[in-house]
Amino acid sequence: MSMEMQLHRHTLTLSDPLRTAHGEISRREIVTVALRGRDGVTGWGECCPLEHYDGVSMERALLALSRHREVVEGWDSTPPPARNGRTARGGALAAGALGADGAALLAACRAADPLPQALAAIDLALWDRAGRLQGKPVAMLLVDAPAQRVVVNATISAPDPERAAAQAACAAAQGFSCVKLKVGFGDDERRVAAVRESLGANVALRLDANGAWSVEEAVERIRALEPFGIELVEEPTGGLEAIRQVQQRVDTPIAIDESADQRGALTQRVGQLVCLKISRCGGIAGLLRSAALVQASGRSVYLASTLDGPLGIAAAVHAAAALAGDGPLPACGLATLPMFEGFERALAPRGGELVPPGGPGLGVSPA
Repeated sequence: MSMEMQLHRHTLTLSDPLRTAHGEISRREIVTVALRGRDGVTGWGECCPLEHYDGVSMERALLALSRHREVVEGWDSTPPPARNGRTARGGALAAGALGADGAALLAACRAADPLPQALAAIDLALWDRAGRLQGKPVAMLLVDAPAQRVVVNATISAPDPERAAAQAACAAAQGFSCVKLKVGFGDDERRVAAVRESLGANVALRLDANGAWSVEEAVERIRALEPFGIELVEEPTGGLEAIRQVQQRVDTPIAIDESADQRGALTQRVGQLVCLKISRCGGIAGLLRSAALVQASGRSVYLASTLDGPLGIAAAVHAAAALAGDGPLPACGLATLPMFEGFERALAPRGGELVPPGGPGLGVSPA
């Protein structure tokens, strides 16, 4: 399965900058990876580091991809016939639909450089190739009966109460059943109050502090915001032990996000929910293995993006559909692609839901 690997570096621009506790995001630099086999079939993947979120620079990601390229272009073996994997649970899927040779190639890339953000690009490209070769969407390679729709939340990007309320009203009118609001900067209480009033009582409101608060600040502010009806607070502070302390002192459910890459995060009962991301997990296979560990610990999983491009979002929707085949997930943060200029209609939700792409492989074109 000797292959050629090509890299394409480009930038996406948000229509409206997104303010978080880490700072403002207005542009996303992405590397698209193309893996073309001797059979002429190309699989596409995406590398999307977000340095202020995951601490990985684009230069570090490109170094990892250069090491992976040496492995990919030197790889030469005869893959066995691909087999359909019955379920994503238990961590057995990588040697199933992906094929033993694809799984071995991914493992060799990991040995060359284990950076998850770069491995995700290789993983996605291999899954895209597998789907194209078999004429099936990735979700159908993962499980026999994936969910036909994935519930997603709207993300409020405006930093001021008036515009945030207007965006929330628009989301409610579009049929979203859940809205996510960034907190940890400015006058959080005014913004939360404005958004709740705009949403009414029937739309779930979750908050994301991106680890901005200390334990005491988190407890104080969550308690102050609880009267507005909060579904959950994501990453109220940084680190598993600090989050555990917050969890013990507030009634609102807590989710971990940035702290999910710390040792023990997937198996300890810190946070009632865990947010998983394709980029941080090293791709689809890694994400589903992580989800199995979290669910075995008795907690719930939902997926979100790191403001990925079309390939990363499509991969996450396929993975979410596979996980939701046994029952619905909490709303996933995957309705972010239309936030970019030129992608307003790409993988756009309807009625607060996303339909997994139906074409072979990931089912979308690269940015």
